[in-house]
Amino acid sequence: MQKIDPTSTIFYTIENAIKTYRKYVQKKLSAVADGITVDQMMILATLDENLGMAQNEIADLVFKDHASVTRIIELLVKNDYLTRSINEADRRKFNLHISAKGHATLKLLKPVIYQNRKDALRGVSETEVNQLFTILNKIIHNC
Repeated sequence: MQKIDPTSTIFYTIENAIKTYRKYVQKKLSAVADGITVDQMMILATLDENLGMAQNEIADLVFKDHASVTRIIELLVKNDYLTRSINEADRRKFNLHISAKGHATLKLLKPVIYQNRKDALRGVSETEVNQLFTILNKIIHNC
């Protein structure tokens, strides 16, 4: 019988890279904005770039289930990074707005985010990055 070693697959390496990067990012974020998580930062940044986006759209963009996004948004509201109000056009929905504290935090975090990406891609050429995009998109398309 043939053994299946998940640690010897490209998918294991991709997952390892993502988890390693998230740990690295969390450490750097915590040094600048104590108490904010990678997921919270991703939702804040997503809302900053996409005003009026629905929670289910946010969930899709940040690869989280709807319940997780709801919990993260609750924490962001509780910690004054976001404000939430009823959508008058559809009372089942909420309007989310980044608060002054949220904007100030994003302003602090943006340089850290760019530096994290730069650090992670140190020694990786633009050609290699483009090749990786191409390969990963092929895998996505195949699935």
